[in-house]
Amino acid sequence: MTYIGLSVADLAIGAVLIVANGLLSLSLGLKIERTLVIATLRMVIQLTLVGYVLTAVFELASPLWTGAIAFVMIVFAGYEVAARQDRRLKGLWSYGLGATAMTFSSTLVTVLALTTQISPDPWYDPQYAIPLLGMILGNSMTGIALGLSTLTSGVARDRIAIEAQLCLGATRWHACGPIARSAIRTGMMPMINAMAAAGLVSLPGMMTGQILAGVPPTEAVRYQILIMFLIVGATGLGVLMTVFGGLTYLTDSRHRLRLDRLHQARMS
Repeated sequence: MTYIGLSVADLAIGAVLIVANGLLSLSLGLKIERTLVIATLRMVIQLTLVGYVLTAVFELASPLWTGAIAFVMIVFAGYEVAARQDRRLKGLWSYGLGATAMTFSSTLVTVLALTTQISPDPWYDPQYAIPLLGMILGNSMTGIALGLSTLTSGVARDRIAIEAQLCLGATRWHACGPIARSAIRTGMMPMINAMAAAGLVSLPGMMTGQILAGVPPTEAVRYQILIMFLIVGATGLGVLMTVFGGLTYLTDSRHRLRLDRLHQARMS
């Protein structure tokens, strides 16, 4: 099997599908054509720039540059988690909670995989470290954002019930337990669904990319299974840290609910 490159003309043919969606939006009055154009342009520009940056970083193979790229990825992932919240935490917690959870869980799992299962030489080789961290970070970001959103919305919605239990002597962990469990389940569900559907309903992106690049399907499958294990592990750890961290912030040591530390819901 040989590698098949893509030309600009090939990409232009694919872009016809985006144009078709824009025309559909105009004809049906969906008013998403402008957002679609901006998202498309951002995607093309960002990926093109990333391609050039990664080419240079791969050639350097420097732990300093690998760490710098990882840091930038985590910074933007933390921003995305905060931006996806309907009810944001006040202060630095709005950004810091998700970013800290992702930094710990994704970095831990990525380093574990690089130093044990994949074992490139050197272990921080950016050709392996950056794509691996990107996949783990992107998926855990979604789970963390969903878990935190479910927690904050649930606490605000069930405020009266929670405060009634606290008044009767329940601890904050007991009173908020059902909401915390729901938040963790919500954060984990996308990855659980992805695992359940892998192979039967969908071929995951990494596996598909490797097959298109000429890697034998059986080898691509093994890599994809490993990646799914890593992603689920990082997502579970990150969601757990975020939910319990958020719950700690929204209550205090005297077991009182502190909704004053939570912004009002955004107006839609």
